Amino acid sequence: MAVNLYDAAYALEKAIRQSDEYKQLQQMYNEVNADPAAKNMFDNFRQIQMNLQQKQMMGQDISEQEVQQAQATVALVQQNEKISQLMQAEQRMSMIIGELNQLIMKPLEELYGNMS
Repeated sequence: MAVNLYDAAYALEKAIRQSDEYKQLQQMYNEVNADPAAKNMFDNFRQIQMNLQQKQMMGQDISEQEVQQAQATVALVQQNEKISQLMQAEQRMSMIIGELNQLIMKPLEELYGNMS
């Protein structure tokens, strides 16, 4: 019997959306967005993060000033309880996605052997 991989992927998407971890992430995200000060601080943090990632992907150097600004922003946002909880929920969700990715890639790894 042939398996439709897309049906399995949609089922996985639905399971993720129904998971406690995703619901917690969603709740924390909504709480941050409902607090104007926290939202502004978080948006600023995300913008700095995206700018640095974009520079890295383009092979551009990141200045010491940019590194210090990013570190200061991280320290600031971690002091905000709502943002801190959101970042923890993001980390848990990221770990789950990473584990799922390992499971998804397992057949290819077994087929080709461990490439590392």
